[in-house]
Amino acid sequence: MEREERVKQRAQEIWEREGRPEGREQQHWYQALEEIAVEEDGSLSAAGEEDPEPVFMPSPAVAANPANASDDSKDKG
Repeated sequence: MEREERVKQRAQEIWEREGRPEGREQQHWYQALEEIAVEEDGSLSAAGEEDPEPVFMPSPAVAANPANASDDSKDKG
């Protein structure tokens, strides 16, 4: 499973565990990132280097309400 998908799944689990509160999406996302980073901390490659897989992090506005996502081309011009 890709890291981003793991973060999404963990954020969902945190949200459910906390009673599905509204308005805490960003906090749950970052908590999930931290938890997964701690889990992966011990998993280094044979060369001793971490796998630098990028992680998508939505902006606070998009994390709170995905309908706020906009096309970047609208901002240029």
